[in-house]
Amino acid sequence: MTETEAICLFKCLADKSRLQILKSLMIEDMYVERLSERLGITPPTVSFHLKKLTEANAVTSYKSQYYMMYHLNRKIFETPILEILKEKSDDADMQAQRDAEYRQKVIDTFFEYGKLKSIPAQLKKERIVLEVIAESFEFDRVYTEKEVNLLIADFYDDFCTIRRDLVSEKLLDRNTAGYWRVKSAGKDH
Repeated sequence: MTETEAICLFKCLADKSRLQILKSLMIEDMYVERLSERLGITPPTVSFHLKKLTEANAVTSYKSQYYMMYHLNRKIFETPILEILKEKSDDADMQAQRDAEYRQKVIDTFFEYGKLKSIPAQLKKERIVLEVIAESFEFDRVYTEKEVNLLIADFYDDFCTIRRDLVSEKLLDRNTAGYWRVKSAGKDH
């Protein structure tokens, strides 16, 4: 189910009359007049709601003798909501572009000529700054504390704070042998 189809379905489900129609069709297939009698709403109103439910693919119809019968499309309701949320958003590329622009704006704000002007107070911005600094460390290499301090000092004089924050943000890890850059799941850098 695409994001657009899910939005259409969810909008349909946000109406009490439509939910009552779906509940009735769950019991048995029905025609407009039967649904009208059962739910106490006029046939034109039932037809209007059935049109919306059909557009959302929640209901299908077929001809039986003189009547147009409506049938609940059970398959559409078997899709777990988590599966819908996992679908790529129609706006995913635009969101990625906005994220990249935001990241670059933070970098431009806090770095000048490759040096960090100040540590951002906001955690999200600080994370971006720390990621930039972490990129100067190679993967699969162990650094001494002195090497770490020298690399960080190229960016900012308070290397102790940055080193501590790199470790707490899990961009660097350490043990008695030294420090190394952490490979984060799902990231390229």
